[in-house]
Amino acid sequence: MRITVFGATGGIGGQIVRQALEAGHKVTAVVRSAFEVTHPSLEVVRVPGLDAADPLREAVDASAAVISGVGPRGRKDGPVASRSTKSILAAMEATGVRRFVAVSAAPLGPIPADESFLNRRILYPAINWSAADVYADLRVMEADIASSRTEWTIVRPPKLTDKALTGQYRTVVGGTVPRTLSVSRADVAHLMLAVLDDPATIGQPIGVGC
Repeated sequence: MRITVFGATGGIGGQIVRQALEAGHKVTAVVRSAFEVTHPSLEVVRVPGLDAADPLREAVDASAAVISGVGPRGRKDGPVASRSTKSILAAMEATGVRRFVAVSAAPLGPIPADESFLNRRILYPAINWSAADVYADLRVMEADIASSRTEWTIVRPPKLTDKALTGQYRTVVGGTVPRTLSVSRADVAHLMLAVLDDPATIGQPIGVGC
């Protein structure tokens, strides 16, 4: 499968690129700066930014799927996710590419009925308050994705770590994994690749966690 990866220089995006290549996929990595990974099945496309769709069409065209690991690196980055996703969706629309998988965040999902009292009453409200601007941006992004004509899946992880790939994580289609605080970027990338061929995940958000 040919896959276009946005956010390829980020923690999740870099993992997606590496794991996809190891799985035998052909990958187009969209970057704005130098990219250290080299591979016979890797094409690197450099763009000035993700604010406009036209420069992204070449990277998307002829791919079977697009995966976005784009997100803010800090609270002061502004509406990175929603702005870039609008351009990605427009490029996909223009080139006829349908399958789209994007990363969001667990606090945008529903609080599980069996969630712990600490998480439900203290942790989740505190997280939502401390990163309100980031989650507002992600809500706009999710709304744009849901209203698009793509065959989309949104993956919502909790706190991200740099631990090694395990492949051992819990998921909830349409919901949030209860009683989990973190998951590795490598495992999130693994899930984002795994859902590409799973029709049950189309049009669904997926909670993930250890």
